[in-house]
Amino acid sequence: MNSAGGPKLSPTAEAIRKGDRRALARAITLIESSRPDHRARAEKLIDELLPHTGRAIRVAVSGAPGVGKSTFIEAFGLHVVGEGRQLAVLAVDPSSARSGGSILGDKTRMEQLAKREAVYIRPSPAGGQLGGTARRTREAMLLCEAAGFDLVLVETVGVGQSETAVADMVDLFLLLIAPGAGDDLQGIKRGILEVADLVVITKADGDLATLARHTEADYRSALSLLRPASPHWTPKVMACSALEAKGLDAVWQAVLAHHDALTLPGELAAKRAHQARAWLASEVRDGLIALLQDDAAIAALFARLESTVESGRMAAPAAARQILAAFTEKAR
Repeated sequence: MNSAGGPKLSPTAEAIRKGDRRALARAITLIESSRPDHRARAEKLIDELLPHTGRAIRVAVSGAPGVGKSTFIEAFGLHVVGEGRQLAVLAVDPSSARSGGSILGDKTRMEQLAKREAVYIRPSPAGGQLGGTARRTREAMLLCEAAGFDLVLVETVGVGQSETAVADMVDLFLLLIAPGAGDDLQGIKRGILEVADLVVITKADGDLATLARHTEADYRSALSLLRPASPHWTPKVMACSALEAKGLDAVWQAVLAHHDALTLPGELAAKRAHQARAWLASEVRDGLIALLQDDAAIAALFARLESTVESGRMAAPAAARQILAAFTEKAR
């Protein structure tokens, strides 16, 4: 039995529960591996630690490139740590379409935040994953919660409407907007705005202060035209300056208010249950694709039909049915 009265944990799980950063880093590397033996070990580790998760506030920080996500996260993180919180930042870097590599420079871009003992920053490559996250962001988030972090920030890649997918794994979706992005409402993308729980106008200082106020007003007007996703929370718009450390406490208080608003009526628990079901469906889809790719005969059939579809001699739905039928027949 462990100190919490549950089943005895493995040495790795026990080290993570004690906040061992090296053990946490190795565990995240393990869950990001695609090797079958690593996947088996990773799944066992997640199952061990699952009862020790769920107590953190999960926040996605999204926004277009250049909006200042890392700058905001560093200033906001320093403020939150000053409030006594333990912060984990899961920063997703865009991967190269050619090499698969990524810059992974978030620790250098958040130099002051990275020095704090109460902070853990983990950069991961997107690896072609849509939704602005890495392939195993959900599992990494659970590991950080098990390690005792009570606030987990997921910094998304920040490219395209697929960013909305990250909303299906966090409690709050925080959208960063640059001053001027709302001029004539041309910069507003309805899809991503509909999932935003909190809209923050960045760089509200110096020559951009007035423009930031106008942008804030534009987005407040735009949000008033949309129906809130939750009956217990109306999305808010505010401005802040990471450079001058202004407005950060208001953002933090809004995060706490959102968490309280969804927790009391049980909506947060229902939301996380829905996310768990979506995660299961995603894993089943990915697992089926992996099984198809690992079967030599099915892979050969896939290649032949792929050529047929490319040449226009067969439509994709018909080819897909043939592949699935062949796979089903082999599985019997």
